[in-house]
Amino acid sequence: MAPTLPLALSVSARRFALIPCAGTGSRAGGSLPKQYQTVAGRPMIWYALAAFAACDAISATALVLAPDDMPLESRFGAAAFAGLRFDTAFVGGDTRHASVLAGLHHLAQLGATDRDWVLVHDAARPGLTPAMIHALVRAVEGDGGDEDGPDAAIGGILAVPVPDTLKRADAPPAGQPAAVVRIGATVSREGLWQAQTPQMFRLGVLRQALQEALAAGAVVTDEASAIERLGLHPRLVNGSLRNFKVTYPEDFALAELLLGEGAGEP
Repeated sequence: MAPTLPLALSVSARRFALIPCAGTGSRAGGSLPKQYQTVAGRPMIWYALAAFAACDAISATALVLAPDDMPLESRFGAAAFAGLRFDTAFVGGDTRHASVLAGLHHLAQLGATDRDWVLVHDAARPGLTPAMIHALVRAVEGDGGDEDGPDAAIGGILAVPVPDTLKRADAPPAGQPAAVVRIGATVSREGLWQAQTPQMFRLGVLRQALQEALAAGAVVTDEASAIERLGLHPRLVNGSLRNFKVTYPEDFALAELLLGEGAGEP
């Protein structure tokens, strides 16, 4: 089913931030889900919330937690998040896909319309800054006009061009242990980008994309891949290496280095 796209930008379209925060982050280790672990003296999730709270372009931020989670104020104390603007929804699902879809329904209950924008961001990317958010908003909302066809102003994502030489692993020969991994081929990095977040789309189009992917049993690893299934081509907007995703235990040390000096600022 082809998506219904707005023919022109509306000055009344608002922007909402959505942060799925229901995962366990098992690869990161630790006794707490990674989004709650401490980075430079604060819970990791604080940094994303602070970045959006510092942006006057964002009308509201919704944090999607697991149904059996506890409010952040109960977990860390009210003072830990003082001054930050966000709403909490205990509607997270078993997958990111399900959590984002439930979060979109929650935003609709808050008054968001299908024409409004939603910026979906990973809770485990604490390096996000207000400048990055504004750059994405400017690029997406200024992305051409009607003459540019169906891809104009449909949305976009922060991303960085892949700088490294890429290798595809070969399957181990019979008789060799699976732990022995060898190069099968060198993969061209030409035209390859590493996706980041936020990923910014019209709320109605994103909901349609996620619902259709779910109905088809399709695996979508980010919001853009769901949009791509509709035959659309979101814009790539230059992000920053600072906006990396904390995934493994050693990533916390890098996050500490990046955020340590400015622990009190987004």
